[in-house]
Amino acid sequence: MRFSFRNLFTTLRRLSNGGIRLSNRNYETSVAQIRQQSLPLAELTEDELRQRATSIRDRVREGVSVTGILIEAYAVICEVARRTVGLAPFDVQLLAGVALHDRKLVEMQTGEGKTLAAIFPAILTACVGRGVHLLTFNDYLAERDAQWMGPAYHYFGLTVGHVVQGMETSARKQAYGCDVTYVTAKEAGFDFLRDQICLDPQKMVHRGFHCAIVDEADSILIDEARVPLVIAAAEPEHVQDLYRLANMIRQLRPGRDYATDQRSRNVSFQTSALNRLQSELGCGDLYDERNIDLLTRLNLALQAEVLLHRDKDYLVRNDGIALIDELTGRIAQNRRWPYGLQAAIEAKEGVQIQPQGRILNSITLQHFLEQYDQRCGMTGTAQAAADELFEFYKLKVVVVPTNRASIRQDLPDQIFPRRHAKFLGLVSRIVPLHRAGTPILVGTSSVEESEILAEMLSNSGVTCQVLNARNDWDEARMIAEAGAWGAVTISTNMAGRGTDIRLGGSDQRDRERVFAAGGLHVFGLNRHESRRIDDQLRGRAGRQGDPGQTQFFVSLEDDLMARYGLGELLPASHNPHATSGEVDPSAGQMIEHIQRVIEGECFEIRRTLRRYSFCLEQQRRTIQQRRSQLLQRSVTPRLLQNVDPECFERMANDVGEDVVREAERQITLWQIDQCWSEHLAHAAQLRDQIHLISMGGFNPLDEFHRELTRGFRDVTARIDRNVISKLKSIRLTSQGIDLAEEGLLGPSSTWTYMINDNPMGDMLQRINRNLKRLLTGPQGPPASRGKV
Repeated sequence: MRFSFRNLFTTLRRLSNGGIRLSNRNYETSVAQIRQQSLPLAELTEDELRQRATSIRDRVREGVSVTGILIEAYAVICEVARRTVGLAPFDVQLLAGVALHDRKLVEMQTGEGKTLAAIFPAILTACVGRGVHLLTFNDYLAERDAQWMGPAYHYFGLTVGHVVQGMETSARKQAYGCDVTYVTAKEAGFDFLRDQICLDPQKMVHRGFHCAIVDEADSILIDEARVPLVIAAAEPEHVQDLYRLANMIRQLRPGRDYATDQRSRNVSFQTSALNRLQSELGCGDLYDERNIDLLTRLNLALQAEVLLHRDKDYLVRNDGIALIDELTGRIAQNRRWPYGLQAAIEAKEGVQIQPQGRILNSITLQHFLEQYDQRCGMTGTAQAAADELFEFYKLKVVVVPTNRASIRQDLPDQIFPRRHAKFLGLVSRIVPLHRAGTPILVGTSSVEESEILAEMLSNSGVTCQVLNARNDWDEARMIAEAGAWGAVTISTNMAGRGTDIRLGGSDQRDRERVFAAGGLHVFGLNRHESRRIDDQLRGRAGRQGDPGQTQFFVSLEDDLMARYGLGELLPASHNPHATSGEVDPSAGQMIEHIQRVIEGECFEIRRTLRRYSFCLEQQRRTIQQRRSQLLQRSVTPRLLQNVDPECFERMANDVGEDVVREAERQITLWQIDQCWSEHLAHAAQLRDQIHLISMGGFNPLDEFHRELTRGFRDVTARIDRNVISKLKSIRLTSQGIDLAEEGLLGPSSTWTYMINDNPMGDMLQRINRNLKRLLTGPQGPPASRGKV
């Protein structure tokens, strides 16, 4: 490796910051002590062991330090796990449990038993009585793990529950009231947002945020962390003629009418195309201020038509648009593109355009997770993200060794000049392996790729199971059988997070035959932008010392390669122009370099987004603290009394002081919700437009914070003005306010969703950059064009 000061600086920074814990010696000492204390426990009767377990819980609730009792508690949990769920923990699982209690982020390889390792800190922390949330990757795992590990918790007299989509409010509240709750991070976040607009404290489901143990932590803490969770209310909307615009855009031709930058995934109109659209629309000058909304919708329609592709970025399902998560290849449940982009896609595909509604509240997963007093996590791929995890969450990564040495073979990439050659090369590799009975798992990046490969394999006489966004509901069953004799499974690159692939199938019926055949072979059809995603796919093979093999088949026409021009970087001798044959394997080093560059870019994007969201998050906490105090009646409303004491006295004499104060409380809650919703809309508009001010040489982030702070001061003042005005205008009786008559009821219906935030940059920021070019041109804005 060539020496560079940058590499040296990065290494020194990691050592000084502690992004990765370099020694597990202290943890190993604790494991040895736990083992020593657990041996005699095997001789205890059921009653004696149960008394030891409940004694630990009671002592902790009486004030004994959980750290001081850790060795004894973990020893008892070892024996309880063996008796209740039939699993005797390995030393590496105990080490992971100790590190989790120390609030670290544990890297454990696939198949090493993260589910069991998590119950050690969960049980001990839950004994405090303040609740522990185990944040899982999906609803299936939340329900499975709660039921699977439930007997161990019950042994300690602890309650355990789970939350999944579709549960009633009462069931959710009961689950969160348990000592341990299994729930996805986004579902817990959505419940938090619902609580924030609740008008009756009895209907709130959360009871606080004491401890979170995050499973698949790299996905939740990094990939999903910046995704805003949104709760919205229905309100009448005027749907523009988006179908007509979509049809007009469909007639445009690349090169002639618009230019595309594949690397930045950007597209922009040519002037001639805009002139022609302007004429067809009969709208006058598109650059005029009155047409700015129309120009924005045209840009959105162009983005939808050119950059977003059916069966790759989204599916058309049940007369609607379902987004495909680019990291997992699965349907992204309850997720939408921001603002008009979702409607533009719906118009493009001719499905019903769904109303956006009014956003009532929003929070990113990152800010939601910051509410927990204690955080720790587990994943199979943490080292590559150690710097980011430490910077954002102050979590150090602890690398846990495997229980058995890995004998998996990770072969070099096979790189082809053409995409079709890549498929042919993979099929020629799969066919003989399948005939030998070797189970095969193939990771693809899109629905289209999985179906192309499945058809080619079928034509070669290979029967396969296809798991993609069309049938992801059956994921757990299909992945569990991917290790069966002769099985060929085509899935997404993140196939089966949380689901074990056992040699011989879920019942391990043919384990010995599959073992002799070389174990599970895993192939990837694409390199992902993040090495962690590739490593997750590799990790499906070679669990617990089993044999296995992994290899990626990629082409220079793949999106990642084409976007960064890998073919242009290769020497001519290494880049044949034939439709078949392999590219020189040394190109693999360039692929890894590209991945490192992209990871750095994405890190900077997430860091920038965090800076933009920080100010708004502080404002949300301020406004919600005021709201919570009013909702819980921990403060007495005195605004009217302080601002207009004569009016207060008059109303108090008419209906009673308590009635007036209760009316002020109810009106203030309603006004807080209304004004905060308006502030969120203002913040979204401000963020989308703030980059235009860089034309004047200003710092967009500074201007964003300045404008947002000014807007928030207006929010607080407007709430007070509106409360006073409403109090003076309502009809108040000794029975209080008629909320329905005064229009003070909450929204009749709400729904939740996630705003899709693209790792390559916010879609609307790119649109605004297009608008900037259109409105300014190379010489600045023409005098005849309106101001924006």
